[in-house]
Amino acid sequence: MRWLTLYARSRQVPASLAAVVISAVAVWALARDGGDGPGDPRLPVLILATGAMAASIGLRGQDLALDRTAAIGWVPRRAAHVLLIGAVVGTVLLTVQTMGEDMATTAFVVRDSAGMMGLVALGAALLGGQYAWTLPFTWLAFSFFAPPPTSAPMQVATWMLLPPGAAAGTWTALVLTVAGTVAYAVAGPRR
Repeated sequence: MRWLTLYARSRQVPASLAAVVISAVAVWALARDGGDGPGDPRLPVLILATGAMAASIGLRGQDLALDRTAAIGWVPRRAAHVLLIGAVVGTVLLTVQTMGEDMATTAFVVRDSAGMMGLVALGAALLGGQYAWTLPFTWLAFSFFAPPPTSAPMQVATWMLLPPGAAAGTWTALVLTVAGTVAYAVAGPRR
């Protein structure tokens, strides 16, 4: 159990968890009555994105050379780390929404938190841990200002705002989750 504590501290898990919870509560409190109604997906997506970006700090270690030469298998640990972060970010949103009205369905939260963590993991593998937050931030900004998703490419581009039953949103989130988790688990964070 000591290795788990050391791993969590080296990945700044306590600070990341605090940032995820604080950002979720802050966004929820600031925008409680600002949405267009219970069907407006922007607020839950914003909470999930800020949570994923806050948790992305843990995707880089203190010493990348030490991570790469360690005698333990990093692939399962990295994959578990990404999946656990996605679960925690989604759980925080589901917990926060119990304090008031429902903002999103469980299917929506699961899909978007998994897709966001896939984006963060892909960002860590491609850009490095310090810039892992840029992919979900950029995609979220585009989604907020994109025209309505009438074509298939536009539905893929705005997957995080689509209803939970939309095939394009589900498949895009699934591909991002798998690609990001595999890329980060195998390659680790970029130097």
